[in-house]
Amino acid sequence: MEYKVKDISLASKGEEKIYWAERHMPVLSLIRKEFEETKPLEGIVIGASLHVTKETAVLVETLIAGGAEVYLAPCNPLSTQDDVAAALAKRGVHVFAWRGMNREEYYWAIGKAIEAKPNITMDDGADLISTIHAVYYKEESVGAKVVEEKLGITKIDFIDKVYGGTEETTTGVLRLRAMAKEGKLLYPVIAVNDSLTKFMFDNRYGTGQSTLDGIMRATNVLLAGKRVVVAGYGWVGRGIAMRARGMGAKVIVTEVNPIRALEAFYDGFEVMPMKEAAKIGDIFITATGNINVIRKEHIALMKDGVILANAGHFNVEINLKDLEEMSVKKRRVREYVEEYTLKDGRRIYLLAEGRLVNLVAAEGHPSEVMDMSFSNQAMAVKYIVENKGKLDKQVYKLPYEIDLRIAELKLQSLGIKIDKLTEEQKKYLESWQLGT
Repeated sequence: MEYKVKDISLASKGEEKIYWAERHMPVLSLIRKEFEETKPLEGIVIGASLHVTKETAVLVETLIAGGAEVYLAPCNPLSTQDDVAAALAKRGVHVFAWRGMNREEYYWAIGKAIEAKPNITMDDGADLISTIHAVYYKEESVGAKVVEEKLGITKIDFIDKVYGGTEETTTGVLRLRAMAKEGKLLYPVIAVNDSLTKFMFDNRYGTGQSTLDGIMRATNVLLAGKRVVVAGYGWVGRGIAMRARGMGAKVIVTEVNPIRALEAFYDGFEVMPMKEAAKIGDIFITATGNINVIRKEHIALMKDGVILANAGHFNVEINLKDLEEMSVKKRRVREYVEEYTLKDGRRIYLLAEGRLVNLVAAEGHPSEVMDMSFSNQAMAVKYIVENKGKLDKQVYKLPYEIDLRIAELKLQSLGIKIDKLTEEQKKYLESWQLGT
């Protein structure tokens, strides 16, 4: 069994973390029991590029229980929990991940998942699937170059054996829809991120809490009384703004979408352009999925001591090149805090190298919310297998019935009961004759 992790001796500590996650992921545990009995993934090879965390370990074990063989690479160079990776390796999982990978090592690991010639790909950010496509279409990309040089992968000769793929996050879904729009998507993909039981809970409550957890662990600053600027008011931005306000912060939202800006205003937040917020903000959190949201023109206006953090998938939302060019000195002052001294003496503090602060400086989302997200992932893999050859090369949502089932199981695990429609009510909703 092939693997590469930082230190296999960390496995026992990783087992403790995995146990804790399992205790807080009852829905995925129920799905695992079902998979153990029915083996819906028997003989399936899965190549996955996901954050290697304790919650991902529970998902991987669920897929294995269903009969799959899993090759696991990270989806971020700094998010791997090394003890969890060690525990998975000791359990027999093909895992290639360690915290602090450089770009070459990162894409080498993704290449190992490609080398396995998977029937199903699983992504969080679309780095695995985009590397497969770059190699297939001979497109120039860092990933394609690395897998060719380090692993000798110069062509993709297994596309006809790929049933489909899954994608976990907003950023990845955007990339996949771009591929589909250009007619280049080589196989069908389930946008797990578009499931209600994913984005309404993971993106909002998961990221909302874990982002602030990452900032507080990295800095130990008091949020109460601070002006926290949240860039973007999608589900992630909503969650961060809500939780920051709950901690006593004065929250400002910046947006480019007039509907979301209006929603933020009526939710009780100040709304203004980033150029205005830059002058008064104390902590800035990007959550847009877009590039260069905070750049030179904004940094030039910021106060001394400002903290910059990112909650988006890639480290592109804060323009690091601009920050470097504007600085005369850079030093690490805490484990996940870099101090940039500007030419006029002002200091700007960048957290987690501009990467996902919740996974670099903390543990990512709470297991309870990942329970639903990864239940969607497991059910998406099963759905792809069951519908092999029936899906077009497009991006799909999981059927609503699966969303409902996951929600029902979650409520059941929480001991919560809800009402049911009477036959009379069902008839009323399905008819057009009845009025006032």
